[in-house]
Amino acid sequence: MTISLQYCHVTVNDLDGSLAFYRDALGLEVRNDVASGGFRWVTLGSASQPDLEIVLSEPHAGRSQADGDALQELLIKGVLPMTVFRTDDVDATFEKVRDFGAEVLQEPIDQPWGPRDCAFRDPSGNMVRISQAPKA
Repeated sequence: MTISLQYCHVTVNDLDGSLAFYRDALGLEVRNDVASGGFRWVTLGSASQPDLEIVLSEPHAGRSQADGDALQELLIKGVLPMTVFRTDDVDATFEKVRDFGAEVLQEPIDQPWGPRDCAFRDPSGNMVRISQAPKA
């Protein structure tokens, strides 16, 4: 038996702005863009992980009004779980994402536990960390 991650959901309140961030700043490929029931979701992925997709959707998509409202409140507070990406060159990736205009939370630094990483907020306020494995 094998198991692997197929989808990771990221809740956003600015679908088009977030799509531009994940596609243009991070370089992910759009895999699917679906409208359903007055809402829309977009899946993106990386060529280096063809079986994994990130799903961008709005707080109320597929949820009750109360659940969507609660999720929207958490999104506005910026307390939803972060997403962490891995790159082979965190400094170059940092420059690309900063040049895109993303809010910088942390410039690249060497962490005491090993990786070199940086952090941004996506257009909806989600924290996105970008990590590079320590050089051997």
